[in-house]
Amino acid sequence: MIFRTAITSAIGLALTALTAQAQSEGAADLAKKLSNPVADLISVPFQYNYNEGFGEDGDGSQSYVNIQPVIPISISENWNLISRTIVPVVWQDGVIPGKDDQFGLGNTLQSLFLSPKAPTDFGLIWGVGPAIQIPTATDGISPNQWGLGVTAVALKQSHGWTYGALANQVWTVTNNSRYGEGSNAFLQPFLSYTTPKATSFSINTESSYNWNTEEWSVPVNFMVAQMVKLGKQPAQIQVGARYWADSPEGGPDGWGARAAFTLLFPK
Repeated sequence: MIFRTAITSAIGLALTALTAQAQSEGAADLAKKLSNPVADLISVPFQYNYNEGFGEDGDGSQSYVNIQPVIPISISENWNLISRTIVPVVWQDGVIPGKDDQFGLGNTLQSLFLSPKAPTDFGLIWGVGPAIQIPTATDGISPNQWGLGVTAVALKQSHGWTYGALANQVWTVTNNSRYGEGSNAFLQPFLSYTTPKATSFSINTESSYNWNTEEWSVPVNFMVAQMVKLGKQPAQIQVGARYWADSPEGGPDGWGARAAFTLLFPK
């Protein structure tokens, strides 16, 4: 008991020291930039998600890590091109009928946002561009097909608050008789608040709609994040919970969890 208490205290002191160091070096500004999907900031998030309740008996579960590098590229005096990539690494059991344990990759989603470097006169930050689904799925984890579509984001930031929405629509372009045609929409309204001490509280939904089956998947995420500094490396640690407000039959149900670690590379 004494040893465990000492370890817990040491971890708490270390996190307090890291947080204090981060606060002294503009961490709140970096946290606000992380709340902006098209910020002029290189970041590499590793986002872990856990869902359960799959299958007829509801005993299937899924864990996956989204590797999500964000790279802004200056293409002119007034415009950036923001590259956002999502590569899912998936572990699941009892999710797909007839399949037990599975481990592999899902399809990669590559988004490119053309975004002005300065907000509009009304403070609106926006970006628009193509979305490309790259068939990297393994072991039947998801339909392994090419897809093309469009994506857009719009948001405002004021007095620590960030609010807006990101959306995309992707259609499959692979003539694949095994999986058929796909048409999926994604909508992510978000709201967050960042304190002067670089702590961020956020809520969002990451809703998707399958136009072919006419089914929604609606997870609602509640998260808290803190900026820290590992030596000279700024980073953000995030934890949270999610609740499935709606999902297809046999899909996830009830509560899930999320945790993330993000490396930042400010210019």
